[in-house]
Amino acid sequence: MFKKQKIASFISVFACMTFTAAAQVDYQKEIASQSTELSNTLINYRADKGSLDRFYVLGLSPERIDRMIAFNNDYGKKLDAFNYNKLSLEGKVDYTLLRRNLQSALGMLDADQQAAESAIKFMPFAKEVFAAEKMRRRGAVPQSDSLAAKMQRWSSFLQQKLKGLDADKTIDLPLGYAVERMSNDLREALKSVHSFYDGYDPSYTWWMATGYKKVDSLLKLAGARVIERARKNSSAEDDGSGIIGKPAGREELIRQLKMEFIPYSPEELIAVAEKEFAWCDKEMLRASREMGFGDDWHKAMEKVKNTYVPEGKQPEMIMDLYNQSIAFIKKNDMITIPPIAEETWRMRMMSPEAQLVNPFFLGGETLMISYPTNTMQYDDKMMSMRGNNPHFSRATVHHELIAGHHLQGFMNQRNHSYRYFNTPFWTEGWALYWEMILWDKGFPRGPEDRIGMLFWRMHRCARIIFSLNYHLGNWKPQQCIDFLVDRVGHERANAEGEVRRSFVGNYPPLYQLAYMMGALQFNALKKELVDSGKMTLKQFNDAVMKENAMPVEMIRCILTGKAPAEKFTTNWRFYDLK
Repeated sequence: MFKKQKIASFISVFACMTFTAAAQVDYQKEIASQSTELSNTLINYRADKGSLDRFYVLGLSPERIDRMIAFNNDYGKKLDAFNYNKLSLEGKVDYTLLRRNLQSALGMLDADQQAAESAIKFMPFAKEVFAAEKMRRRGAVPQSDSLAAKMQRWSSFLQQKLKGLDADKTIDLPLGYAVERMSNDLREALKSVHSFYDGYDPSYTWWMATGYKKVDSLLKLAGARVIERARKNSSAEDDGSGIIGKPAGREELIRQLKMEFIPYSPEELIAVAEKEFAWCDKEMLRASREMGFGDDWHKAMEKVKNTYVPEGKQPEMIMDLYNQSIAFIKKNDMITIPPIAEETWRMRMMSPEAQLVNPFFLGGETLMISYPTNTMQYDDKMMSMRGNNPHFSRATVHHELIAGHHLQGFMNQRNHSYRYFNTPFWTEGWALYWEMILWDKGFPRGPEDRIGMLFWRMHRCARIIFSLNYHLGNWKPQQCIDFLVDRVGHERANAEGEVRRSFVGNYPPLYQLAYMMGALQFNALKKELVDSGKMTLKQFNDAVMKENAMPVEMIRCILTGKAPAEKFTTNWRFYDLK
């Protein structure tokens, strides 16, 4: 009996020892997989920047600009303290990207400083407004009678400015945009003061019964009238589309491309898009012929558009497409899908107002469905339904959910979460890359599916062409709308929404071209590492998802084991234009 107990005890202890050994964690590996020598600096930079951004909220306030210039210069000194040669590979990537962020921030602050100086010359009382807002932040007792007198003076000044505005031919677009921004900042500053004291401080409340509202309305009017005058002086008026954006210009495009590590000129990027468009044209004709429409692909696309589902059935259709997509990705073992990521995505409906800017569904952890409501006119309903048909939507379910935006967000929260090097070339490029590899793996089931997926590929090419031509000053918004209708096959209302979204939807100038260019970068890296046999497709996709968001060239540095130079400049020509 004793021997049996002893043996059983020994087996139990051995089993525990075996389990413990199997469960041992490689602590150094765990640390290395989530951090680098710069992790703490990056975490502090983000937190410090957040604190300052919440405190200095007025974009063109000289106080904010001066403070943020000093802040970024301080972190530049902290970065210089690192011995670059002693950093790990991923530490060198973090160093390179923080240096890029600091340089970019200082460049934007310099532009803000120039805008603030020109706007303050136009409205010199701005300094007094900012001073009042600064005192308010710490609850100083206001000299209400003095402030009321100042507001009266500011109102008189603005009234005089507005009287002479129509005859002022000196107001150009840079000044117009600067004054528009400054007017908004001054309104926010005065609103901050007024909402703090009004009704609480008896003296302020008595003195400001009319003064605040008057100066606020005049600032609002001045901002609108000055930008209107600037557009008339520069002939940048409405071309009939109702869309008036702000072209960036070639110099600014080149600056931003450099910051995004894209070593191509705007003209070269248009040439890339045209080459990719030619491939789409060839595939579109092949699908059209298979459907019996010969070379008239517009008729083939009309048939595809008319496969829209009945009213109320769009969520059901999207769920079916998701199930097909996720099953295909799993069957081909293309990427690791965490169970909680698959469990927690959900749907919601997009408002009619939002659909004017986003005519197609959007995604992430929440998939937002764009589909007509009872309040829309008949023509708008039909265009929305036709533009969101099952074959068009087939390309975008995995773009928005898994392995696109939802999985990206999920993994970013769990891997190198201190990194905040977000770029649309990574965000949108990765999602479009999945459209490309699912096409290559045979996800489209027939010519109708191929036309639906090609519509989106053509759309991404068109985005490069119309957005760059607009920002280069070559095209007007209406030309962009017509291009999407004639060249891609968009419904006109959806084309208008797309162009409006691109130019007045607060998207940066490179955002729309980043889809295709980022996807081509990922595809080029896949060819380098997967098609060459160095990694499997799943290993490659998993590795990308574990690095968090950053320019694709930096992911290339990590996955190939080749660290960026200390004075890194972009040099990866990922696309052959020949």
